[in-house]
Amino acid sequence: MINYLNTPNKTIKTTTGTIFAYRDIGNRSTTPLILFNHLSGTLDNWDPRLVNNLAKERRVITFDNKGIGLSSGKVPVSIKQMASDSLEFIHAMKFTKIDVLGFSMGGMVVQELLDIEPTIVNKVMLAGTGPRGGVGIENVTRISDCDLIKSIFTFKDIKTYLFFTNSNNGKQKAKEFLKQIHLRKNDRDKSITWPAYRRQLKAINLWGKADSADLSKITQPTLIANGVDDIMVPITNTYNLHDRIPNSQLITYQDAGHAGIFQNYQDFSKNALEFLNK
Repeated sequence: MINYLNTPNKTIKTTTGTIFAYRDIGNRSTTPLILFNHLSGTLDNWDPRLVNNLAKERRVITFDNKGIGLSSGKVPVSIKQMASDSLEFIHAMKFTKIDVLGFSMGGMVVQELLDIEPTIVNKVMLAGTGPRGGVGIENVTRISDCDLIKSIFTFKDIKTYLFFTNSNNGKQKAKEFLKQIHLRKNDRDKSITWPAYRRQLKAINLWGKADSADLSKITQPTLIANGVDDIMVPITNTYNLHDRIPNSQLITYQDAGHAGIFQNYQDFSKNALEFLNK
């Protein structure tokens, strides 16, 4: 039975000497679907319910970017450099064509990757993310710091506040999600370090203040999703992506925040597989 919870950690060394940690699950005869992670995210921060659903039909690969978790190196303070690092991993894996799912910061990295090497990507999925220079993206550091203090005083995981709504439904979905990402007991990834986390925040802040990109150059079929109550990357950015990327589809989730694709993992995985398999 396919299960992300017991998928082994693997590593690969690139020509520059960087060691990337990754997990590889699902149907190896399909185009690899590469998952790009959120701020502070490691291999263990992907909702196993979503990964398992996707892996029923697709080969799914999660990885730690440079300087994160079990991967070596130092976290860059540039989203574009993160994209270059990701391509280093993809090339080391000998992939010539991939599909991508970028969640939150991972969606920013995917946009830069498409600018660097667009021909390697077949289909694109962007969730809980926005365009370079988008509305409120430079505020992620302030919002994260405020909710970090809140989480310390309430003894709750910061993702309770950053990822989900404060409604009864949102609170319940937060509990379910947090339970899922802690189910794996053996062979877990290393948590992000504080210096690495601050460097990621700096990269997002600079990206949020940078000039906007020409998203009309993204010609790949693109699926865009978000919760309408996202406090980290306001939903305005989701609509903006949809308006500016020519061949795009849009999914929004009511009473859902930044982690809308995890809160609604059944619906999103169904739509994602339909989109990828067309």
